[in-house]
Amino acid sequence: MPMAHLRTALAGALLGLALAWSPAPAADTLLIDGLDAAAETATDRPRRGMSMAAVERAFGEPLARTPAVGQPPITRWEYPEFIVYFEYEVVLHAAVKREQR
Repeated sequence: MPMAHLRTALAGALLGLALAWSPAPAADTLLIDGLDAAAETATDRPRRGMSMAAVERAFGEPLARTPAVGQPPITRWEYPEFIVYFEYEVVLHAAVKREQR
């Protein structure tokens, strides 16, 4: 019996040393280009839930309209500063255009 207790104690001590010497948990920071610009212009873009008619009244005629694809149908309208995605005839998302590099 004393040998079993010795093995258990030794295993516990080794585990404690391994945990003490292991590197601390770390986290990475993800930086996304243009995130600040997107936040600043959020009020200058269509809001989720707006109708196509409301978007056109508020922002005018889009530069381009892409026909609906998929099910549910997703339509895309392109404006100079942003792109609007519709599901059926309701705004799903409005994204700021990326700067060309």
